[in-house]
Amino acid sequence: MLNIVLFGPPGAGKGTQSQKLIARYNLVHLSTGDLLRSQITQGTELGLRAKKLMDEGLLVPDEVVIGMIESQLANNTTAAGFIFDGFPRTVPQAQSLDELTQRYDTGVSCMIALEVAEEELVKRLLERGKTSGRPDDQDEAKIRRRVNVYNTETAQVAGYYAEQQKFHALNGIGAIEEIFTQICDIIDQKQVAPSISDGQQAADEVKA
Repeated sequence: MLNIVLFGPPGAGKGTQSQKLIARYNLVHLSTGDLLRSQITQGTELGLRAKKLMDEGLLVPDEVVIGMIESQLANNTTAAGFIFDGFPRTVPQAQSLDELTQRYDTGVSCMIALEVAEEELVKRLLERGKTSGRPDDQDEAKIRRRVNVYNTETAQVAGYYAEQQKFHALNGIGAIEEIFTQICDIIDQKQVAPSISDGQQAADEVKA
């Protein structure tokens, strides 16, 4: 199973690249932002709680996000793989994701990070805010706060995956197709690790 963590600050282009990767590799898109906005649209208690935090540029609590991800994994057990967009955002979330995927005899194949300078991110998000209708895309102070949250908390996740030799960084500025080609090159060259069950079976055979 191919499981990709697509990483980067808000405005880095993760959404655009996610859609192209889904089409090419037949992956299930797991965007915590989309899941939360769906809850907001439905007016659920979770949605109202999340909206207040998101409007302030803050992260939603781990237990809420992890619960949504686990539900999606359980409902898509026959999928070719997943692309995680906006998750994990913290090291504890990354550790929880490893635990979750292991329950389904799989794991994270690679993490690809799109790197973009802050001023370019602010420019992109303010432009997006003209059509997105999202309050956090229309206020420069909130945008910079979101980027700061990413830099001080979320970026630490890169180190977590680097220790597992799964981290790959790309310049997020350039033509969409060029960036997409670079991402695909990384994925195509990445040997997907064997499942936990396969590894255990091999170990048992050696012991025997």
